[in-house]
Amino acid sequence: MSATANSLRGEAEIVIDGRPFVLRPSFEALVLAEKELGSLFALVERASEGALTISEMTGLVWHCLPDDRRPPREEVGRSILSIGLLEAAKPVRSILAQVLKGQK
Repeated sequence: MSATANSLRGEAEIVIDGRPFVLRPSFEALVLAEKELGSLFALVERASEGALTISEMTGLVWHCLPDDRRPPREEVGRSILSIGLLEAAKPVRSILAQVLKGQK
């Protein structure tokens, strides 16, 4: 049984190598992503300018995947390219929106 994303918590869904995953932008996941990618506010700014890189998208998605089922980062990157950047931007946008607005 797979979990369903709860948009009220900023969760999003993504398919990686044919398997659905729920992205959970928990505090821990976002701190680790920020440690690797730099300021999340700067990431939001780059995203709004259309300057987000594939590497940044992959890193953010990878950190928000469940630890117990997380595929290798290379697999996440390949899946992002295979679904296309526009489609991959949807869950990334959801995570970044959650960063900006916080929890309700």
